[in-house]
Amino acid sequence: MPADGSRPRQAAARALRLVLDDGRALDEALQPLLEPLGQARDRSLTRRLCHGVLRDWPALDWLVRQRVARPLKGRNRTLHFLLAAAIHELRDGREPAPAVVHASVAAARSLGGQRLGGLVNAVLRNFGRQQEALLASLPDTPAVRHGYPGWLIERIQQDHGARADAVLAAGNAVPPLWLRVNRRRSSVPEYRRLLADAGIEAQAVAGFDDALVLSQRVAVRQLPGFDDGLVSIQDGAAQLAADRLELADGLRVLDACAAPGGKSAHILERARVDLTCLDIDTQRLQKVGRGLERLGLAAQCLAGDATQPQGWWDGQPFDRILVDAPCSATGVIRRHPDIRWLRRPGDIASLAATQQALLDALWPLVRPGGILVYATCSLIGAENHQQAHAFLNRHADAQEVKIAGPAGFETAPGWQILPGDRDCDGFYYCAARRLP
Repeated sequence: MPADGSRPRQAAARALRLVLDDGRALDEALQPLLEPLGQARDRSLTRRLCHGVLRDWPALDWLVRQRVARPLKGRNRTLHFLLAAAIHELRDGREPAPAVVHASVAAARSLGGQRLGGLVNAVLRNFGRQQEALLASLPDTPAVRHGYPGWLIERIQQDHGARADAVLAAGNAVPPLWLRVNRRRSSVPEYRRLLADAGIEAQAVAGFDDALVLSQRVAVRQLPGFDDGLVSIQDGAAQLAADRLELADGLRVLDACAAPGGKSAHILERARVDLTCLDIDTQRLQKVGRGLERLGLAAQCLAGDATQPQGWWDGQPFDRILVDAPCSATGVIRRHPDIRWLRRPGDIASLAATQQALLDALWPLVRPGGILVYATCSLIGAENHQQAHAFLNRHADAQEVKIAGPAGFETAPGWQILPGDRDCDGFYYCAARRLP
C-alpha cells in the first residue's frame, strides 16, 4: 500500500471525531474531508472506515482505552479515532496488517509529529501481538455485543421482542444497492440488459415492480444512463410508497415532506398526476427539483411548513397525500450508522409530537374518498403503529386501508418492514381513507 494511504485514514479519524464528539451527521462531516482526496478508492476507504468504526464503536473505544496509558485529549484527541479505525482494520483483515500499521503511523505523524507516530506504532503492534487475549476480555455488555447505545437496544427489544437480535444484527450489515428503474424511459428487463452490457450483474425482485438489486455495489457514475434519467438509487422498502398511494392518472397529489425527492419522482414515474412537492427546507427542496429534472419529470415545488397549511395551501383538496414524516430513522441505520450515536432517548417524544402535528394538520386537506399514507423509516412503535392508532382514534372520518406487501408484517394498524427482510431497510406504512 502506498504511503498516501495515510490521507484517507486521517480523513476518517477527523470525520469520526466530528460525529462522536461533536454530534455532526457523518455525510455532513465527510463532505469537506472527501473533496481533497483525488482518488475514488481513497474516498471509498474513508467512508468504509467510518462505517466500520460506527458499527462497532463501544468495542473499539474500549480496546483503544486499554492500549493507551492516558486518555488522548485536546489536539491529540483525533488519534483516539485513528487508532479505533486502525484496530477495526486489523480485526477486519481486508488489508495486510503491516500496511495498516504503516499507513496509520504516517497519518499520525501528519496529524501531530514523530512522537505521535511512535505512539500509534507501539499501540498497533502491541494490539497485533495480544489481539486474541484482548478480544476475549471485551466486556460482555449489550452495547459491546451489538454496537449500539444501551437505550436504543432496550427500545428495540421492547418493541420487537424475539425479533430484536435479528434487527440489531441487520443494522450492522452492509446493505445492497437497490435501483429504481424510471418506467417512463425504460423497463426493468431493458435496464437489466444495459447493466449486463456494462458488466454489472443485477436481479429483479418479486413484488418490487420497478426495482433491481445489484450483486455488487458500484459507483453511481458507472450506472448506464444515470445522467439521462433511466434509473435512480432507492431502497426497496421506500419504493413501496407508490404502491400504497393507489395512484391513477389525473389525481391531485401532495408529497408533504418531499426532500430529497425519491418518492416524489416515483409517484410521477408511476402516474400522470398533478403533484405538489412540499418541504420546509428550501435548500433540500432545490435538490428535489434537480432530481425531477434529471428524470424528465415536473412538479410544483413549494417551500412551507406542512403543519401550517394556511401558509401555502390553495384551498383545493388532494386526492392523495403522502406524509413521509421526520422520524428517528432507526430503520436505515445499516446505511447511516451514525444515526445510532446521534439520536438521544428524548428525541422519540419530540419526533412523535411533530408526526402528530403533521397528521392532524394535513388530514383536512384530503378529499372525501381520498387516501393519506403515513410512512416512516423508523423501528420505534411510538412513531409507527402507536402513532397511527392514535390518529385513527382521533379522526372518526379516517378508515384504515389494509395493506400488505412483499416484505414485512401486519401491525395494528399498518405494515412494518424490518431491516434485512428481503434485504430492505426498515420502514413503516399506514394508509387511511377519508370517509364522506
